[in-house]
Amino acid sequence: MKQFLDIVDPIHDFIRVNYAELKIIDSPIFQRLRRIRQLSGAHLTYPSAQHSRFEHSLGVMHIAGQAANALKEKGHLKSDQIGEIRLAALLHDVGHGPFSHLFEEILETKKKISHEEIGKKIIQESEIGDILSKTGYDKKKIVKLAFGYPKYRFVNEIISGSLSADMMDYLQRDGYFTGAEHAKIDHKRIIQSMDVFKTKLALEKSALYSFESMILSRYQMFKAVYFHKTVRAAEVMILESIRLADKYCNFTQLSLDNYTQLTDEFVISKILSLSDNSTEQRRAKKFAQDYLNRKLLKCVYEKIMTKKTQNSEQIRTQIAKKSNINIEEIFVDTSGTSSLPLTPAKEKTKSITLISAKKTLEMPFSKIPVVSSMADSMNILRVYTSQSHRKKVEMAAKSIIG
Repeated sequence: MKQFLDIVDPIHDFIRVNYAELKIIDSPIFQRLRRIRQLSGAHLTYPSAQHSRFEHSLGVMHIAGQAANALKEKGHLKSDQIGEIRLAALLHDVGHGPFSHLFEEILETKKKISHEEIGKKIIQESEIGDILSKTGYDKKKIVKLAFGYPKYRFVNEIISGSLSADMMDYLQRDGYFTGAEHAKIDHKRIIQSMDVFKTKLALEKSALYSFESMILSRYQMFKAVYFHKTVRAAEVMILESIRLADKYCNFTQLSLDNYTQLTDEFVISKILSLSDNSTEQRRAKKFAQDYLNRKLLKCVYEKIMTKKTQNSEQIRTQIAKKSNINIEEIFVDTSGTSSLPLTPAKEKTKSITLISAKKTLEMPFSKIPVVSSMADSMNILRVYTSQSHRKKVEMAAKSIIG
């Protein structure tokens, strides 16, 4: 019997998986990731962006394995750790809900819980944990490697952070499927230049230009794709639809059996099957139907800022009053992210450790021209409404926000 399987992939050519990895990939809980789009509503703007969390997870496993091998050759890892790192990378997104990060916005508001916390629960309490145990792996350790644990700092940084397999896969994959030209990165150079210094993941100084290029690509992808005004219009609509429908559909009821049923299409179909007994249900259905038919809200105001905006609900109320339009017809979207990826502990990344033949130094990002030229964070405030209210809301927004 073959001990491995080669999966054809447009980004990495072939992704080789072994027996234990294949058992997890073939489990229903992991197969569910095929039905969760990587970029939520971006396919309504970039039609080919139909790729899912499933293939992204395979790609992250593949890159993490390459990075682990490079670090093994430099004496920082042992052979048996490579399999653990690959499995942790494979499972890093297993806790994602429908519409990826959009559903997480609702979970964090209603339940104060992240997809990482749900991922930990899935690995330890579902059949995935049983598969890990039966194939000789410690499921508790896999959780620590996948979601951040101080003892395994540089290993966690292989999976998430400013030199992570996660970013190296999603930038290339999202760029490929959207057609955006911003995501060309030399990930092989970065991987081969990885090292470890004082428990932190480090980079050979000669690869600094490749790192700068990757960080710039991430920044450009947020501006051009992830925070695109039409992409966010679709996402604002589906967010509102899920929020209105939740008390009738129990989407945020977090038993594993319930949660692992949730996929993009399942949620849409549940919303469309609601009755018309209340205004909330009718509005939820209307937003879901308009989302499916690409009848999207219109962006009437946009402002890019370096600091977080004031209270969006307050702005919404003021615009409604000024325009004399029902507040339910007005949406204020504040999209924001750090210009640099967060550490595994969800803290801001402030520097990178660079290694050369002569010395090792901690280089603050403020000293790297390309990186320091980007603002500390990227925040975009937009106001959306329907076509029929476009002019009135636009005038009110300009009057109030400036």
